[in-house]
Amino acid sequence: MQDIANEAGMNKALLHYYFRNKETLFGMILSEAMGKLIPRAREIFDQDGPLADKIRAFVHAYITIVAEDPQMPLFVMHALHSREEEAVLMRFREIATQMPFMRFTEAILDAMERGEIRKLDPRQLIMNTLSLCLFPFVARPAFEVITRMEPDDYDTMLRDRATTVSDFILAAIAPTPSAPLTR
Repeated sequence: MQDIANEAGMNKALLHYYFRNKETLFGMILSEAMGKLIPRAREIFDQDGPLADKIRAFVHAYITIVAEDPQMPLFVMHALHSREEEAVLMRFREIATQMPFMRFTEAILDAMERGEIRKLDPRQLIMNTLSLCLFPFVARPAFEVITRMEPDDYDTMLRDRATTVSDFILAAIAPTPSAPLTR
């Protein structure tokens, strides 16, 4: 809390007055961040239409929202693995229940039943989607060093990321490897 107060330019007592503990502060920050994604994700998965369109829309929204605050994934990961892990996990569970993952799962199962995509565990598809979206933000410094990529080039790559990820996912779940889903 002292580090946070120092960074915010306030004293620790004032920070504690507004946020009783780190879990409360974490909850507010997480709620604010998820508050941008959750309504958009619900809108996407509540609509009728092909799974491919939903995946493209979700990936685009997710990457766009994370790009607005690229440090957020690192903050969340650090908090989830902190000493106060159980309290943070409880708060994360409360907020995460608002995400429409059940609607995403239903859309995947419906698409499998109609033969639009191959049979797979919906949880794997959701994890792959989230991983492909988040990894470039979490691993940016390492990736820039490994590939000798300049920050401007990395930013350009991130702007293309939603299309790249969507195309990759849709090709991976196509009913047969030789018949990728079209836009």
